[in-house]
Amino acid sequence: MRKQILACLLTAFGFGWGTSAASGQETVKIGLIVPLTGGQASTGKQLDNAVKLYMRQHGDIVAGKKIEVIVRDDGAIPDNTKRIAQELIVNDKVQIIAGFGITPAALAAAPLATQAKIPEIVMLAGASIVTERSPYIVRTSFTLAQSAVIIGDWAAKNGIRKVATLTSDYAPGNDALQFFKARFTAAGGEIAGEVKVPLMNPDFAPFLQRMKDARPDAMFVFVPGGQGGNFMKQYSERGLDKSGIRIIGPGDVMDDDLLNDMGDAALGTVTAHMYSAAHPSAVNEQFVTGYRKAFNSRPGFVAVGGYDGIHLAYEALKKTGGKTDGDLLIAAMKGMAWESPRGPISIDPETRDIVQNIYIRKVERVKGELYNVEFETFKDVKDAGKSQK
Repeated sequence: MRKQILACLLTAFGFGWGTSAASGQETVKIGLIVPLTGGQASTGKQLDNAVKLYMRQHGDIVAGKKIEVIVRDDGAIPDNTKRIAQELIVNDKVQIIAGFGITPAALAAAPLATQAKIPEIVMLAGASIVTERSPYIVRTSFTLAQSAVIIGDWAAKNGIRKVATLTSDYAPGNDALQFFKARFTAAGGEIAGEVKVPLMNPDFAPFLQRMKDARPDAMFVFVPGGQGGNFMKQYSERGLDKSGIRIIGPGDVMDDDLLNDMGDAALGTVTAHMYSAAHPSAVNEQFVTGYRKAFNSRPGFVAVGGYDGIHLAYEALKKTGGKTDGDLLIAAMKGMAWESPRGPISIDPETRDIVQNIYIRKVERVKGELYNVEFETFKDVKDAGKSQK
């Protein structure tokens, strides 16, 4: 019934699902839905900056069509995401929606992408289920399973026997916990305790005390990008940096964008992730230099997801000759491969998810700044959340 009502409303606005509103137009509109306010504002800013940088470097004309990006702030509130996505599709006639700072936001937009038959490029949200919610979703970020499996194996092989876990209480946090726990315990590791913290505006202090009381060798931590600075501040204030309890986990907690402000408490932290600003490649050096010059800050993994997301849109439009039919664009995106600032990546043609290298990194001081220095590489990692099904 809801779908029927929505279809009627959209028809009244003059937009028919399943037809290309852009046929014959000279402008391709991309709706960029990101959190620019609230607790995830730093991630939305990175996504927006990365898209702007790419367009400055590559122009705004693709296959004879002018690219127009319409930026909207959803505050990482899924109800806002859904409303904004509908407005962009119905009123602004966008041909692609992109961004999505958290998984619930990406899921909220998924039915609209399906009904409108337009691509939804997920530049950040990391739960495995995301791409399964619509055949029009393609992801350029990562999944938590990719990193959690690898850090679980690494911990077990490197003398860590007892771990307490602290994860944000939503789908990516659950993925991170599930995949780390399965791999770590299968290798003989012990989980000393588990705590889940609220996604929005968390106060980590009482949960950190429980971690300290469990006396583990290490804490496995997942909080979404943008919350790592607040977490590390409270970690230090509670004295955990002097307790001998190490931090391990996916790399979200050590986001390059915030890392320098974390201070010495972050030194030695080992994480697994798909990008570091210190990644040694010419492509990354150009990306970091360009981002610093444009925005006077260091790009993190969030920015890379946005940079590669707009690249994917550009290259798909080139393959379709500027045609914006959603099925043609999705077909063009499947199997696409290129050299990203993070290293070689591709879009799995079966799952529409990203395949990429995952790096083990350690926080070190380099030329006066803190960086995640990569010291081990796992190549062409697919999403374990799908490969195990």
